Amino acid sequence: MTAYQIIKDAIITGKYQQGKRLTEEELAEQLHVSRTPIREAIKQLESEGLIIPFRKRGVIVREFTETDIRQIYNLRALLESYATGEAAIQRNEEEIFQMEQGNHDYEQAIRLLNNPTLGDIESIQQKNQSFHSKVFAAAHNEHVMNHIERVVVVPLIFRAFYWYSEKQLIQSIEAHKTILQAIKDRESDRAKAAMNEHIYLGRDHVLKHIGEKKLTAKF
Repeated sequence: MTAYQIIKDAIITGKYQQGKRLTEEELAEQLHVSRTPIREAIKQLESEGLIIPFRKRGVIVREFTETDIRQIYNLRALLESYATGEAAIQRNEEEIFQMEQGNHDYEQAIRLLNNPTLGDIESIQQKNQSFHSKVFAAAHNEHVMNHIERVVVVPLIFRAFYWYSEKQLIQSIEAHKTILQAIKDRESDRAKAAMNEHIYLGRDHVLKHIGEKKLTAKF
C-alpha cells in the first residue's frame, strides 16, 4: 500500500481521529518512508478535503459538522443518482452480472451475521461500496466517477453501518435490488429515483446518530 492509502485508511477507520494533528516527520517515522511520499500523500488528502493545514506546521484531520454531512450527502445523491441513471442506459450484460454478483455477496454477508464483530461490519460496508462502484462503472463516465470517489469517504469515516439494525440492513438489500432491476430494465428515471432515495435514507441515518459516542451495531 502507498503512504497515501495507509494514511487515508487510518482516517477512515478512526486511527487518526477528526481533529488529530499530523506532521510529515511523524508520519514518515510511523510508516518507515521518506518525507517525499508523505508530502505527496498530504497534498492528495488535502485536495480530497480529508485534512486541512494547521497553522504554519503540519495538518489536522478535518472535522465534519452536521451541515457538512448534510451537504455532502446531498451532493452524493445528485451525483450517484445521475450515474445510476446513466448506468441504466449504458450498461452491458457483463456489467449486469457483476452488479448481481456484488449484491449477492453483500446479501450473503448480511444474512450470515451472528454476533457480528466490527470486522464483520467493515466487511459488509466494503461489499456495499463494491456494489455501488459496479453501478457507477456501468455509467462509463470517468468524470462523474472521480467526483463520486471524493464524496463517498464521509459515510466511511462515520462508519454508518455500525448503527444499522438487522432490519435496516435487509432494507438496504431491497433498495439495491430495486436499483438493479431498474438498470436491467433500462428505466433510467426509476433507477435515478431509487438511488436518490437510498442515499437520502443513509444521510438521515447518519444525522440521527452523529451525536452517539459508542459505535456499535444493534442486532
